[in-house]
Amino acid sequence: MKVVVCGAGGMLASDVSTIFDQRGHRVTNLSSEDLDITKLEAVRVKLKDLQPDLVFNAAAYTNVDACESKPELAYQVNCLGTRNLAIIADKIDAALVHISTDYVFGGQGNKPYREYDPVNPQSVYGKSKLDGELMVRQHCRRHYIVRTAWLFGYYGNNFVRTMLRLAKEHEYLRVVNDQRGSPTYTRDLAIAIADLVEKDTYGTYHLTNGGSCTWFTYTQEIMELAGLNNVKLEPITTQQLDRPAERPRYSVLDNYVWRLDGHQPLRPYREALVDYLEQEGLIRGDRHEGRGIGRGDGIKNFSLNEGDQ
Repeated sequence: MKVVVCGAGGMLASDVSTIFDQRGHRVTNLSSEDLDITKLEAVRVKLKDLQPDLVFNAAAYTNVDACESKPELAYQVNCLGTRNLAIIADKIDAALVHISTDYVFGGQGNKPYREYDPVNPQSVYGKSKLDGELMVRQHCRRHYIVRTAWLFGYYGNNFVRTMLRLAKEHEYLRVVNDQRGSPTYTRDLAIAIADLVEKDTYGTYHLTNGGSCTWFTYTQEIMELAGLNNVKLEPITTQQLDRPAERPRYSVLDNYVWRLDGHQPLRPYREALVDYLEQEGLIRGDRHEGRGIGRGDGIKNFSLNEGDQ
């Protein structure tokens, strides 16, 4: 199968490219410099020239707070750029995999969101990503919309790397404790996407690693596994963090349709986190247990969400 990966070089796109290549597919990677998805004619020329069987779209404007001050840019990339890919993919009879987000939900609930639960985005980022989903459904018959969350992986910046860096720079860290989600390893997600497109079961899917946590408890686990037991953590609220964009307080995604289609659930996020830290050379395979972490007065406010990565 001929696959075009848009948004190449990013954390998820890099793993998708690797996994599809390992499975014998012919992959063409397109960064934003190779293809500006906001230009319909450029998309038309490039995709007609490449004639892919599958277009994978990880291209997006993901700076959640910046989206609040630059809504036109957010919609141009996340909505209209997605529309352009959907239109041309459909015209050349290619399937489209589009990556979306937990931010399409309001986050006021207390149980995992299923694929067809009512959406209610609270931020410009979430609204622009939801409108991108609508464009895919409207313009491309053969599509997979994959909502995911709280990504971490080997390529590019992510919450795990950032917190480990901050732990070396600060004795105390303050981390948000009233947002809950499911950390998701991009390699596991890429494998699941490769499995998904082997079937013509088009539609909307939630794909995340199993389990859930808050950013604070997630940080506790990261520090524990990395053996950074001297770092003191203080839980804070989203209100204390005072970011421009509203974050969903609860955005755990139920991988319901994935399971109904007969796929095995993705492994728990903690197992994936251990593998990631081993790959980074930060822990040994036999060092999975650690002592608890104390709390203290913080001097550093920090929190990341899926869209910030």
